[in-house]
Amino acid sequence: MSRIYFIVVISLLLLGGCSSSQQAEQRAEANQPSMAGSDKYEQRDPLEPVNRPFWTLNWDYLDPYLIRPLAVGYKTVMPDFARTGLLNAANNLSEPASALNNLLQGDMEESLISVGRFVVNSTFGLFGTLDVATDMGLNLKEEEFGQTLGVWGVGNGAYLMVPAMGPNDLRAAAGSAVDNAYFPIDNLAWQVNLFRVAVQALEARIDLMAQEQMINGAVDPYAMVRNVYFQKQDADLKDGKVEISREEEELNDDIDAYLRDL
Repeated sequence: MSRIYFIVVISLLLLGGCSSSQQAEQRAEANQPSMAGSDKYEQRDPLEPVNRPFWTLNWDYLDPYLIRPLAVGYKTVMPDFARTGLLNAANNLSEPASALNNLLQGDMEESLISVGRFVVNSTFGLFGTLDVATDMGLNLKEEEFGQTLGVWGVGNGAYLMVPAMGPNDLRAAAGSAVDNAYFPIDNLAWQVNLFRVAVQALEARIDLMAQEQMINGAVDPYAMVRNVYFQKQDADLKDGKVEISREEEELNDDIDAYLRDL
């Protein structure tokens, strides 16, 4: 617990200076239709001179020469049923974190559903490889501690383009650290946890392949990905109530999943 407390305190200190102004900005932005080419998120990107070279490193070098080939190879070699089972098992390990975050956000019903999903899928679903819970009507509602901080009024903090990991921000980074300290993830052997993250990242990168043309065809791919990232963050914070186009929503989901799970 001391480690979690330290992470939360440090993240709040880092984010505190930005939170009040960003909350007002986010409330105004959330009520406006958004466009992928908009520059309204520039104020959340004070580190753009540093972030842009890292975007070039990620998208122009690491992705085409390492990450994408691995994803293509994984898709080619692994049968569909095996991929689905491995992804289900990996996602099932995050259910306790979703349960706690739903509870911290005041959503008792969704918290109990997450607990139910974890119990059902871990037992009748053969350690999570089968998503029996969804067939029973217990639908997934993934919540992260970064979203919990947002519900509590903490702003995003500075936008970060992390080498080999992609878009992030201070609030989301702090939230990920806390989520990874929950049971059962904190009890996994590092090899198992690495395998879990790899499966999620590879599947997310496979999903992103359908959106590659949109990214590469953008006038400013860096700005588009940044804007999509914050649109997704704002939509998740309001449970998807931010108005965006269907194309942007698909790109939001694919980019967010891929770059969050790396």
